[in-house]
Amino acid sequence: MQEQTITIRQQILEAKGNGQKLLAVLLDPDKILLENVAHLIQKINESPATHIFVGGSIVQNNILEELILILKQKTTLPVVLFPGDPSQISPKADAILFLSLLSGRNPDYLIEYQVQAAPILKRTNLEVISTGYILIESGNETAVARVSKTKPLSRENLDLVLATAQAGQMLGNQLIYLEAGSGAKQPVPLEMIKLISQNIEIPIIVGGGIADLKGIQKAYNAGADLVVIGTAFENNSHFFDL
Repeated sequence: MQEQTITIRQQILEAKGNGQKLLAVLLDPDKILLENVAHLIQKINESPATHIFVGGSIVQNNILEELILILKQKTTLPVVLFPGDPSQISPKADAILFLSLLSGRNPDYLIEYQVQAAPILKRTNLEVISTGYILIESGNETAVARVSKTKPLSRENLDLVLATAQAGQMLGNQLIYLEAGSGAKQPVPLEMIKLISQNIEIPIIVGGGIADLKGIQKAYNAGADLVVIGTAFENNSHFFDL
């Protein structure tokens, strides 16, 4: 009998059950030059990263598919789409975070783009991972807030963020993504991560505003199952050097 391949979602669930912490490097195609990709991939391969996320709020430079193909050739890490809209879907990746912006009330990001994406995804072999996406106030307007025209949830209102995460789980989301936003001045509050991790059962992804290794460890200690770094790694490919 042929052995069944474990899905990326199952891997994340197993890691959570085993207390193993995961790390994703987020690559925004609009911030990358293809001639620099080889060096970037070398640094990723030398890092403790377990996943590569690819995408951005707006992707305009048309290198998405080429970037994914290079990543697939040069690294063994799973490549997961982190799309801002349906135009960022590529069948060359391994999986897609099927995001619903639970913190906002813009119907385009709650359901409309998902409806547009569904027939495209049905024509691919991408693993679709339903993900509740919650944008948290971070001290400045991030690209996500600007593009989605939604207001982040207050970093002080822990009860509202918790209720939003719990609603996401009840709706059937398989992951909850707490996002401070690209280039955020402040990361997601540790007490918020802790509260949510203690009161939902599905894995928690945390990203935005994490500037160093200590920030990653603090998020893990608070209860994050997978931490995402983007801007800090883009600005310093020696991020993990000792």
